[in-house]
Amino acid sequence: MRNFIKVIDKAMIACKMSGGDVAYDFAVVSKIIEAGAASKPISDYELSRYACYLIVQNGDPRKEVIALGQTYFAIQTHSQEIADRFNLLDENEKRLVARGNIRQWNQLLAEAARDSGVITANEFAAFQNAGYMGLYDGETVDDIHKRKMLDVKDKIHDFMGSEELIANLFRISQTESKLKRDKINDRASATTTHYTVGKEVRGAIEKIGGTMLEDLPKPEKGIPEIEKEALKKLKQKTADGKLMLDE
Repeated sequence: MRNFIKVIDKAMIACKMSGGDVAYDFAVVSKIIEAGAASKPISDYELSRYACYLIVQNGDPRKEVIALGQTYFAIQTHSQEIADRFNLLDENEKRLVARGNIRQWNQLLAEAARDSGVITANEFAAFQNAGYMGLYDGETVDDIHKRKMLDVKDKIHDFMGSEELIANLFRISQTESKLKRDKINDRASATTTHYTVGKEVRGAIEKIGGTMLEDLPKPEKGIPEIEKEALKKLKQKTADGKLMLDE
């Protein structure tokens, strides 16, 4: 505790310098410890999350718990930065980001499905349809394709808004995780799992009062058209001598 106090003192200084409430973040309390045959009160602290962050940042990274804490807070900070940037994007930019994530997660889902016994093209088509049927109240890929009045060559993900894409991304990522976590190793169970996860995501949307995905509007532009426009804009920026990272 004597060594720990030194780190707490540094964290308190950082808290004060950043405008924090030291008394709140580092609340002093007393506790009783046994010292031989007697007992005595000592000072202790109840720490806020921010206080924990400051202590970890001021701790010795050679200690495993400090190294893990610094890594945790670094990841959390980075995640928040990504979320903040995402919230600044317009609707089409959000669609581009979400569509790219779906492409990557669909590859992971395909691998997990294959490891679970979904082998042939027909089996995989049934597996994919099961996820959509759970999420879209029984609609298959073809049903969604027809409802959105898409051409044969169009992909349904390319004509979803950001809200619909993110719901599908959650379905895909959670199915992939569950197949691996539960070590599912037969095609029928894998297909049922995909349907169940899709239905659970739909239930969550309904529970919070969200719009059912089949009732969301179809975007005017498909993702391929938006990607072409973004690429053209990027090339123009480069031609003007501006960095690609300007936007």
